[in-house]
Amino acid sequence: MYLIIKNIHISCVILTFISFSTRGIWMIQESHWLHKWWVKVLPHIIDTLLLVSGITLVIILHQYPGTQNWLTAKLLALLVYIIVGSIALKRGKTKTIRVVAFGGALMAFFYLVMVALNRTANPLAWGYLNLY
Repeated sequence: MYLIIKNIHISCVILTFISFSTRGIWMIQESHWLHKWWVKVLPHIIDTLLLVSGITLVIILHQYPGTQNWLTAKLLALLVYIIVGSIALKRGKTKTIRVVAFGGALMAFFYLVMVALNRTANPLAWGYLNLY
């Protein structure tokens, strides 16, 4: 069961990145695609599956934020990603603010991925990648 949930989680991470990046590029281009109903709905479905699979992995592995530093860092970075991503795609008052927020959200996303791969709150301490 663990491997199935982990693969769902990783697949959702990839789909979330593709979805967010695409919408960010469309925001910069002021594309009409941003106003399609499926562009507004599909990311919520993917992100819900991502969150549910992540919580399921936490329960299966008995590793909880607050007790595992890397998981605490990942959770805090997730909050930053959500807030800054929301500014990038919806709440930014000017295009400049949205573009800067888009870059910040991407940085938070990549930090999340590196924390998850290295299982350390300091992903620049390149020990080994924990891919298993």
